[in-house]
Order: sequence, then C-alpha cells, then structure tokens
Amino acid sequence: MSTATGPGPGGVVVGVDGSEPSLSALRWGAFMASATGSTLMVVSAWQTTATLGLLGLVGDGWGSPPSAWDPDEVARQTLDAALDTVFGDEPPAGIDARVVQGNTAQVLLELSADARMLVVGSRGRGGFAGLLLGSVSAVCAEHATCPVLVIHGTTAPPLLTNADT
Repeated sequence: MSTATGPGPGGVVVGVDGSEPSLSALRWGAFMASATGSTLMVVSAWQTTATLGLLGLVGDGWGSPPSAWDPDEVARQTLDAALDTVFGDEPPAGIDARVVQGNTAQVLLELSADARMLVVGSRGRGGFAGLLLGSVSAVCAEHATCPVLVIHGTTAPPLLTNADT
C-alpha cells in the first residue's frame, strides 16, 4: 500500500496505464485542472502479479519474470509515453507525474483522498474487453472521498481559451 501524499486540496488526480481510455482520462484531467485552477497529478500504479499477468508471464507455464525485468521502469515508460502522447513537448506547468507500487485502485483512492477530483478511464489494460466499467474505475467511483469522473469513449474535452482561465 502506498504512503505517498496526494496533490492536496483542490488537486486533480488522474490514473494512467497507457490504454486509450486512460489517455482520454488524462486529457480530461488536464482540462479539469486547468478549468478549475487546480494542480494535476498523473499516477501510474503497478502491482507485480497484475503486471506479470498483463505481460503474459503467469498462468501459461511461466513461474517468474525475466531476470532483467523492472516493473517500476515499465510503469515509468508507460507514464512517460502517455504524457508524450497527450501533451507532446508542452506538458502543463507544475504537473506531478508519479509511479507508485501498489494496488491501482487503492493507490488512486489514497492519493485522491483530499483532491478536488479523481479522473479514470472506464477500462484499462486489465480485465475483459467486454466489461463496461473496469474494476479500478468501479472501486474508485464507489469508494473515493472526492468526485470521480469516469471517462467513456474518446470525446475530447473542450479547448480552453485565455478568457476561460
């Protein structure tokens, strides 16, 4: 379990796993942070057994990951790629990008405990493609102490103009 602190009151926390729904969540989280004058924290959480399953390293005769495998580095690369995909060379000023070891839902709940909002995609890399709402988003929506925005689809957030900020 994470012992890290969140962005503080008024911050927006976004969970990212590299999936298309999480990239949409990042776009919306950045919009919500900008529109409300909030800080933006982007989090990629990892848990060994879940990460191994995503890589196909458990359940089919694999007993352990490759010796050079570093799940923290894989999560960092995923987070960096998501930030690059969404923001390119111009990430928002003051963005707090974190890789945290632990159960994804629990990490996001802890970090968003005093946040203005938590933003997640409706489905991530785990689970089954047919589910309408992923387990992380369902747990967050049910247990968060702040509002939760669950992003479905690929509708982009509105553009902010200087008059809006």
